[in-house]
Amino acid sequence: MQDEVNTKVVAIMIKGGKISAEVLKKALDKFVQEIEKAQKQMQQPKTYRGKQSIKHLMSQNAAISNIEVTDGNIKSFERTASKYGLDFALKKDVSVEPPSYLVFFKGRDVDVMTAAFKEFSAKTVKQKEQPSIRHKLDQEKAQSKAQHKEKAKVKTKDRSVEL
Repeated sequence: MQDEVNTKVVAIMIKGGKISAEVLKKALDKFVQEIEKAQKQMQQPKTYRGKQSIKHLMSQNAAISNIEVTDGNIKSFERTASKYGLDFALKKDVSVEPPSYLVFFKGRDVDVMTAAFKEFSAKTVKQKEQPSIRHKLDQEKAQSKAQHKEKAKVKTKDRSVEL
């Protein structure tokens, strides 16, 4: 069992009629190139994009800036930031009574961040101006009940014959 674990077997499939030494050499060279390519990718540190932790953001060796967001609907900001391709980190500040969020981002992304933040602010203001659907539905229910009460039920029908 130990020998099976220590030795690695590689299977190479070559499509062709007759296999010559030259074809086998080309296939093995291609295989070695793929292995070296995979090893290079393993050595490079993983780059994080979009929402990430503050630790990963600081490990990218860039100046970090922050903006305070007091809105509880932080998910809509995440959508806007990912639309603009921002690398950012969120930190919830619970020391304040309504909890606020600190949005950390790279210093070189200041212009992109201001554009994303303007769009986010415009979207939240627009949402606050529009009445909620639930509120509209409650109003319509009350109005239909009022109309229903106004209608008088006719229990007796006039069955007279008119000539």
